[in-house]
Amino acid sequence: MLLLTGLALGALLGFVFQRGRFCVTGAFRDVWLSGSTRWLTAFGLAILVQAVLVQGMLSAGLIKAGVPQLVWAGVIGGSFLFGIGIVLAGGCATGTYYRSGEGLIGSWIALIFYALFASVMKYGALKPLNDGVLAQKSGLTTIQGSLGISAWVLVVVLAAVVGWALARQRRARVAVARPAQRRAGLAGLLLDRPWSPNVTAVVVGVLAAVAYPLSNLTGRNSGLGITTPSANLVDFLTTGNAERIDWGVLFVLGLIPGSYLAAKLSGEFRLRAPDARTAVRAIAGGTLMGVGAALAGGCTIGNSLVQTALFGYQGWIAFLFTFLGVGVGAHFFIRTHRRAGAQPVLVPADDLVGAR
Repeated sequence: MLLLTGLALGALLGFVFQRGRFCVTGAFRDVWLSGSTRWLTAFGLAILVQAVLVQGMLSAGLIKAGVPQLVWAGVIGGSFLFGIGIVLAGGCATGTYYRSGEGLIGSWIALIFYALFASVMKYGALKPLNDGVLAQKSGLTTIQGSLGISAWVLVVVLAAVVGWALARQRRARVAVARPAQRRAGLAGLLLDRPWSPNVTAVVVGVLAAVAYPLSNLTGRNSGLGITTPSANLVDFLTTGNAERIDWGVLFVLGLIPGSYLAAKLSGEFRLRAPDARTAVRAIAGGTLMGVGAALAGGCTIGNSLVQTALFGYQGWIAFLFTFLGVGVGAHFFIRTHRRAGAQPVLVPADDLVGAR
């Protein structure tokens, strides 16, 4: 029964991701394309909220949280590939899951190849390559451990940076027209109004922290994760190995129905088929996502959200190189199209940050 808490949290986060348009691809991409840091700041806020709660629970001995040793080549190379892949796929791991629930068939394609190649890297034909890279451990785990300081010092530093970014954002705020609310009360608030990036970030940060005690109760000493659970799901489907079904697998299984419910209730669900070019890019993007995330030890959730809140080297280096990979992908696959006078075909219009 405890495993079902993963399914419930996945459904809840799927709902939140869809209503808040929470996708790191847009957050990183907009910095490169327009200089907007609106969603990047919100992502930093989600890390901060989670860090405060998780470090508090760790200090009180309420949870356990694993921090992997840094593998330089895997994290740098894998995160860079992952960054390029999420531009091609039109969404990061969370974006691909929640857009699948919205009926975006291109995201279905990207999700299938992402999960497939993550499994191939972890359990299949490319396992020797993946294992060889991941065997080159550096011994580094957390920043606070290397510096011999309390994690709370880093929490304070992060809070100062996020606070500065929020204050800067507030000074530069531009009024955005909001659609008329169609329903009164809580339903209208949740389903008709666009969610603020910062409100979404706070909710995501809280739920990411809640994942630890729920997951710990099942013997899994980790928080949110998408890549390994997706690979485990594929391995179970192809081999029947029931040992692969854990809290993380139930969590990712909950994302799509949660997103579908949010999209259906808000009137945003509709099946949308990609053209051939977009479908090919979804295949390429999903493949790079699976390979890159396996090498890096996680995606934008497992590394750039969860491990950063633990102040693990893996998380922050993955954050940096995913950001750089998105920059390269945005240059070659979005700006090039614009200069040529063509319309970008990578993402739906509503994926653009600030579109809501």
